[in-house]
Amino acid sequence: MKSMTGYGLAHGKVAGLGFSVQVNAVNRKALEVKVGLPSAWSESEPAVVEAVKKVALRGTVQVRVELAAAAGGVDFDAAGAAAWLDRVGSFAAARGVIFDPTAETLAQVALQFRSRQEPPAFELARPALLVTLDQALAGFAAMRAAEGAALKEDFEARLALLAVYIEAIAARAPGVVVAAREALLKRLREAGLDLRVDDERVLKEIALFADRCDIAEELTRFRSHHAQLKKLLASDGEIGRKAEFILQEMGREVNTTGAKANDYEIARLVIELKNELERIKEQIANVE
Repeated sequence: MKSMTGYGLAHGKVAGLGFSVQVNAVNRKALEVKVGLPSAWSESEPAVVEAVKKVALRGTVQVRVELAAAAGGVDFDAAGAAAWLDRVGSFAAARGVIFDPTAETLAQVALQFRSRQEPPAFELARPALLVTLDQALAGFAAMRAAEGAALKEDFEARLALLAVYIEAIAARAPGVVVAAREALLKRLREAGLDLRVDDERVLKEIALFADRCDIAEELTRFRSHHAQLKKLLASDGEIGRKAEFILQEMGREVNTTGAKANDYEIARLVIELKNELERIKEQIANVE
């Protein structure tokens, strides 16, 4: 199991120029890959997308490649900047304006005349770029796997709790009809109607009630969905979308159980089931 969110970062160098590759992802039902590259390396986008597809099946994955600053700090064309300042000074003096540049002004001019090291051509950079991308993707995949393992542990605990609740409902269900029969006979006696337990009318009423509150089918289907979900969460590959469907079906069985059971204790257990299912749904949205 893998989480859809993750982060990876790696650094590389080509022709003396350093660069970084950063990979991060957020939740999305399908896979979307967004790539940011230096213009000189734009040809590598298809290869980057294919590399991402090998480690991710869902989510919005963003890959950003950034060039490092030139070695030795920021460099700029001092002669060009000085010439620009001299010309502006002369222009100001000719019009009787005092030109007294501040340190901030000098810094801004130096920034405008900053030297930029052009990245090497894509064909030269390709091997280093792809190796660094693989390193970033490895870190990205490792983080997603670690988060997925934590999610799996949480799911297993919640699945065990679901099983406890559904078996408690199954154990309680047979007594609902018995309690209803006793309540019916009590009401009849209180009304002055002395009917025997084996009276046809009593038996018919009890049979109708038993049919209305029978939840055997719902329990069977819920157990089946529970087993499917448990098996799915233990498997590899894409899990999220199928798990969402199974959880939806489990929710339907729980709702029907609550509507049919006609018992306070079962209604309480149904509420607990719904709460746990909702918590699982919230977390499954983070799973690939």
